[in-house]
Order: sequence, then structure tokens, then C-alpha cells
Amino acid sequence: MTLEGEFARRRGELLAHCYRMLGSLHDAEDAVQETYLRAWRGFARFEDRSSIRTWLYRIATNVCLKALTHSSRRLVPAALGAPGPDPDDLAPRTADAGWIEPFPDPAVVVGARHSLRLAMVAALQHLPPRPRAVLILRDVLAWPAAEVAELLETTPAAVNSHLQRARAELARRAPTEDEVSEPAEPDRRRLLDRYADAFERADLAALERLLTGDVRWEMPPVPTWFAGRAAVLDLLRVKLRPAPGSRLMIATKANTQPAFACYVRGDDGAYRPHQLHVLTLTGPGPGPGATAGAGAAVKAVLAFHRPDLFPAFGLPPLLDRPPLLDRPALPDRPPSLDRPRLLGGVPAAQAVIRA
Repeated sequence: MTLEGEFARRRGELLAHCYRMLGSLHDAEDAVQETYLRAWRGFARFEDRSSIRTWLYRIATNVCLKALTHSSRRLVPAALGAPGPDPDDLAPRTADAGWIEPFPDPAVVVGARHSLRLAMVAALQHLPPRPRAVLILRDVLAWPAAEVAELLETTPAAVNSHLQRARAELARRAPTEDEVSEPAEPDRRRLLDRYADAFERADLAALERLLTGDVRWEMPPVPTWFAGRAAVLDLLRVKLRPAPGSRLMIATKANTQPAFACYVRGDDGAYRPHQLHVLTLTGPGPGPGATAGAGAAVKAVLAFHRPDLFPAFGLPPLLDRPPLLDRPALPDRPPSLDRPRLLGGVPAAQAVIRA
């Protein structure tokens, strides 16, 4: 296979790899582009001592390590300090703080699927660059220690030492795969449908029933964040003004998690991008011990106030009023009922392009 063909085949997984390293979709895209340029320039010296895939990963990892020497780590607001006490007193937006960015859900995840979840990516950013690379290559991509050592120009013993320290630090900051428990279908679909419906209508009573007691709400690039159901509801009471038909929630996915693109209606009646909500759900998963509907709830929301992110998720810059917007509130909406949305006459599910 040619370099161009192999790169096109591997671009998605290289992008995910660079995203885990850098915590930013835009920085990851730049790193993948630089990877291709370096590979193209050096392909004549490629001696088939490894597969092209391994060679591309080696280049991409070194590109990321170089980028991290010139940038600070990406964060979520909760990493900056304690939650805010007053929804009327939000800190000003800080676009230059280096916030984590969401990642469009890939069709195929190479490596451990939970490694793309926002909590895991945010935790990875707390590791120094080289231990971060070691952990991703060893635990996510399952590279042998000898190959990682060759890539980083060190010894397998040093790789194993980095890995041990990185695992210990990550265990303090991120849930393990076994600890991530999402509701089973159809409870998951029912929960998401109710969340979107309640948010569109600014129905705080309905939202209260959907949030866990320790729910976390973050709004990058706003540094202030809120923890606990009462505090989050106070925030929404201030910021989420009841106005029928003023908001649309379009379902998508980010970081292997459910997400919604929130559009807000302007004076001209058109809906424009406003926020991207990435949800963390909790509840009993499938299995003999699971009870339908028991405990399914929203545990965390990262509401990115970043309309500029919408194009990366295949989301349109403008929406007309959907004909099915004015629907009755149905607190016990059946789980099989999908949320119909039209984007210029095209079903929303077809309009969202996934990486």
C-alpha cells in the first residue's frame, strides 16, 4: 500500500491518538497534518523495519511530545479549584486558559474505548508528556514495552517505571473502565429524550428528576463550575429562561458519550449554534441484576460554550424551525420514540457527520 493510502486508512486513529495526547481537537488535527508532512518527506528513508502504521504512530507521538514542550496542559474548569457558590457571579470567560475540547465520536475506536471519554482525557492531561505517551501506547494501544522504548529512545525498564507512576496518578484522577456504568437500553434512550425535552422547555422540575445528587456542571471557557443538584438547578434557574420554542437540542455523540448541540432562536426566527452538551450518564447496565429505569440519571454535563466546534461535528450553522417542535410534554414518553428533527428537510441523524 502507498503512503497516501495507508495514511488515509489510519488518519482517524492517528487523530484519536493525538487527541489523547493533547486534549484538543484542533491541536490534534494540526499534529496529524504535521505527521503526514514528516512522513512524506522521510518516506524515502523508510526501510520497512516496522509497519507503516507503527512508523506513523512513532512520528505522531514525537510531534505531540514536541508540541507539549511549548504549551500548557488542557484543563476542565473543575481542575482550577472549588465549585462556584453564586450563579449570578460567574468568572469572565478565559479563552486562553487552554481548555479540553470535545472529540467527534469515531466510527471505530482503536484501543480501549473508555480512553476517549472526557474524564479520562482530562485526567491524562495531568501526566507529564513522556509518561502520558507511555501509558497511551502501552495501556490504550497495547504496544510492547520494547517498541515504546525504541520510540522514546529509552530502555524497557524506564518505560515500565514511567508506566507504573502514570497508572498510579491516573487511578487518583479518573474512573476505571469497570467503574463507568451507563444505563442499559432502553433506559438510556428514555433518559436522553427526557433531558433534551426538559432543557428545550426550561422545565426545572423535570431536570431535577434527571440529575444525580452530586451532578457536576461545567461550562468552558467559563471557569466557574457547579456541583450538586441544588447548585446546578440554581444556575439553570438564572440562565435557562423559559421561552417556548427558543431552544433546539440536536442529538450527536462526543468522546463515545451522548451529546446534544444546543441551538438558540434569533430575532429572525432561525436557530444558531450556542452550546455543545457532553453528558456523563450513570445507572445499571445490562445484566440480570439491572432493573429497568432504576437509577438512570445524568451525572455530569460539560456544556461547551463554543459555537465554533459545531462544524467539526458535522452540525449546520443555521437551522430553520422544525415542524415537530411544538409537541406536548410527555414525562413518560415511551423509550422507543425517537426525537424527530429536520435540518433543512434532512433528518438530523443524516446531517451529523461522524469522524
